[in-house]
Amino acid sequence: MGIFRKTTLMPRRNLHLLWLAAVACLACYVRVDRQGRTFVFALNEVEDRYLEKVDRQGLFEGAMEGLMGRLDDYSAYISPNTLEEFQQTLNQEFGGVGIQILLDPDTKQLTVANPLVGSPAYEAGIRAGDRILRIAGESTQGLSLEDAAGRMRGKPGDPVTLSVLHPDETEPVDVEIVRAIIQEDAVLGDTRNADGSWDYFLEGYDKLAYLRINTFGDKTAEELRKVLSELDSQGMKGLIIDLRNDPGGLLGAAVDMCDLFVESGVIVTTRGRDGRVRRAIHATGEAPYTKLPMAVLVNQYSASASEIVAACLQDHGRAVVVGERTYGKGTVQEIIELEGGQGAIKLTTSSYWRPSGRNIHRTSDAGDDAAWGVSPNPGYEVEVQDAELAKLVRWRLSRDLYRPSGVGSPDTKEDGLEADPQLIRAVEWFVERQ
Repeated sequence: MGIFRKTTLMPRRNLHLLWLAAVACLACYVRVDRQGRTFVFALNEVEDRYLEKVDRQGLFEGAMEGLMGRLDDYSAYISPNTLEEFQQTLNQEFGGVGIQILLDPDTKQLTVANPLVGSPAYEAGIRAGDRILRIAGESTQGLSLEDAAGRMRGKPGDPVTLSVLHPDETEPVDVEIVRAIIQEDAVLGDTRNADGSWDYFLEGYDKLAYLRINTFGDKTAEELRKVLSELDSQGMKGLIIDLRNDPGGLLGAAVDMCDLFVESGVIVTTRGRDGRVRRAIHATGEAPYTKLPMAVLVNQYSASASEIVAACLQDHGRAVVVGERTYGKGTVQEIIELEGGQGAIKLTTSSYWRPSGRNIHRTSDAGDDAAWGVSPNPGYEVEVQDAELAKLVRWRLSRDLYRPSGVGSPDTKEDGLEADPQLIRAVEWFVERQ
């Protein structure tokens, strides 16, 4: 009898804790069950009693959009019809017009971060900083990034009209763009060689390489390693990485890029709502370019993965950052697929923090004096106003064009690097340290 009591009865303290846990679980169950029942009741009432016949799947998707719309600009519902297209964008091959977009943090207007070089949008004259007011005649006001991107995608060969407002103009223009399969190069150079390949060395400077990172996809790090290996074999003495207008992409691509240049230490940490570190990502110690002098160009459209790279290289003293303060998009989104093939949700689950322990993300209540984003090193702040930006865009377009007869030396001062004051300041840094 005594043995039975010893082996089956818990101490009174443990019983108390178990009782409290059971009550808490029951309360959570009742709450979720009540809310779930209410939602199903409302759904059934709409389906049964609404004046016109409704599609239950459409109601579900609308409810999911409303749910995610109560969160930040980066959380979203991805319907089954657009999930495959969304995954294709991460693989750097998809059908569309070829622009990367973001929401202006102040106006919430849909803005072009970067037209992909050689894409239909690029050839049609879409510029970084353009405000997209309408897509196929429908206003973009209130659209999520996923909805806007989905409306611009479509069957290759089909046209779509975008109403855009250029930064240096007061009236919008309608631009018709023919959709195409977008095969995106992640690493671009300065000008084209005679065979159409990129020339990564700046003309007139001793083995100073210039690379533009177009996107952070699953092929970016591989492309970058290949290009750097070729440049290293050609005697590269310095490197400028241009992250301007790059809205980011995959965290892994940013980490792999930093790991090429940082010998040791933290690359980035992620933190949850409680501020505690959820994940700390360190350099592997296998970086092949730890001594290479570097400068990084950023502007107000550099976001997410671009900011991770710029912050990491700046905090570790591996690069001087030149240009303008970045966008301040330092949050982590996870793709969570829903059961039954009902699409997925893109949910913000944590934020990115710099190696120095500062938050990259610009929260909704953060002012300009708060420590968000990545600011240029002191003395290397170079602002580009709208008129200068328009000139810079035209200049860059002329340098990106492939001329079968070869790209000759610039004939005028306007064709030289003087059209890009931020790039010039980065070049000056290399000259100053010699």
